[in-house]
Amino acid sequence: MSWLALLLVGFGLTDLIFSVRPQKTVPEGVAAIVVILLGLSVGLIDVADVVALVAIAVAVMAWGWAVTRGFGAGPAWWPLAVFAAAVIAAVAAGGLASPASGWLEPWLADSPIPVLSGLTPDRALLLLGLVLLQLSTGNVLVRLVLAATHTVNPRKGGTAHDLPPSQLKGGRLLGPLERVFILGLGLAGQVTAAGIVVAAKGLIRFPELQAARDRERESDRPVSQGIHEVTEYFLVGSFVSWTIALASLVLLSA
Repeated sequence: MSWLALLLVGFGLTDLIFSVRPQKTVPEGVAAIVVILLGLSVGLIDVADVVALVAIAVAVMAWGWAVTRGFGAGPAWWPLAVFAAAVIAAVAAGGLASPASGWLEPWLADSPIPVLSGLTPDRALLLLGLVLLQLSTGNVLVRLVLAATHTVNPRKGGTAHDLPPSQLKGGRLLGPLERVFILGLGLAGQVTAAGIVVAAKGLIRFPELQAARDRERESDRPVSQGIHEVTEYFLVGSFVSWTIALASLVLLSA
């Protein structure tokens, strides 16, 4: 579990740093160094652990490089394959990992926050990695899936010229907030409340789609194809985003 946690920390830091300072190589390089130092500081110093830390650093570098290509001239499925292969390998080899300890164990024991004081170091690292995953990396994964499935945004692709401009400009912020909120509610045992959040997102988007349909009725030029594209774009993006949050919840609950 500690190897998977550090891998997710590396991915999450890479995308978070890139979102603040979009430079080539720097985000993944910094994240790879942080992952190695963090792993060593929590007691992962056996031979197998050190080899795993080097492999995780390489995977983090590969993720940063692949995402840059995926959003550029390269195929969007390539970074998705890198992400899936790295996560599967970390899960499969997780039984060989040493349990984390180091400074993290006494820090958690002395934490005034009840949730943290009840966590083992391994689970605390996993929680950190999964929370980071909900942030910029979640947005990256959603965008990559949309690109790999050719589910383009009609407003940017030019096929829905009759649709009114979207009033929702904070998608890159709302997505992470939504995923973190769902994850937090799930960990608190409020699964029903998490379902309400999912339903609320659909209600927020409904007026936008309804406005497009009303515009179609008033216009001589039909835009029903554009409406369908907006709906598909919304559904695919939303389900991928929700899957990230729910899969994270499953990992933490295991």
